[in-house]
Amino acid sequence: MKLLTYHKEEGYGIGAVAGDYVIDLKEETGACCMLGLLDMGDVGMEKARKAVEKAEAKINAGDKDGLLKLEGLKLAAPIPKSRKNIVCLGLNYAEHVKEGGSDRDLPPHPVFFTKPTTTITGPNDPVLYHKATKRLDYEVELAFVIGKKGKDITKEDALSHIAGYMVMQDISARALQQQHLQWYRGKSQDTFAPMGPYLVTPEEVGDPGNLGIWCKVNGIMRQNANTSDLIFDIPTIISTLSDGITLEVGDIFATGTPSGVGAAHKLGLLKVGDVIESGVQNIGEIKNKVIS
Repeated sequence: MKLLTYHKEEGYGIGAVAGDYVIDLKEETGACCMLGLLDMGDVGMEKARKAVEKAEAKINAGDKDGLLKLEGLKLAAPIPKSRKNIVCLGLNYAEHVKEGGSDRDLPPHPVFFTKPTTTITGPNDPVLYHKATKRLDYEVELAFVIGKKGKDITKEDALSHIAGYMVMQDISARALQQQHLQWYRGKSQDTFAPMGPYLVTPEEVGDPGNLGIWCKVNGIMRQNANTSDLIFDIPTIISTLSDGITLEVGDIFATGTPSGVGAAHKLGLLKVGDVIESGVQNIGEIKNKVIS
């Protein structure tokens, strides 16, 4: 399924894609938001699947009553405000590590940092070039959301804890990032985590360790790789962080970015007016314009 959150006149609605249409899931599941749906676990997901099947049957019969047209809906981030910080992986593609310095060794363990929930913005919303920001950069990433609470999760069980996957941009202010021993400030300006367009459930995504991932700036390809290039795959990420730490429903993870970031690219960093297009195979694309 492709689950989504969309803007309404007041607040947000949650839905699922059925062809060119969207079925509102609040009435079908009783959930008021995406986190509420995820909190319902397998029961909520089964209700959502049945709602999609019913909607598809209606569409095939020529009945579109009660359905929303996908085209024209203003999408929000699937989870517009997470309960906790986004957990991110740094230096998780070998070629990206190398482009940051030829003398840099590959990390022996996953490198974790976080971004606050205030960085989250929608799949087509602008990225703000803040006055504090210098040397603005892009980093396309595969993100996933925890759907089942767990601690001390084994690699073998890790993927069963995932509710779905998204495209995410880990927008970065390089000058701020380099001022500090930790990356938090340079990664944490408002709007620095566009994500979406959908939360795609695992059965539609396929193998998360073999997905094309790319980023274009103003229509020119800057990053183009495959998640098979991850140094630490998703089962390792989940197993490592859950070792003594409880992962909760709705936790968002970003798995790292491949090579081709602006700081190392011949075409350089982002400017006001640039348009960033980011995509992951089987999930979709997000498109964000840089504004002042």
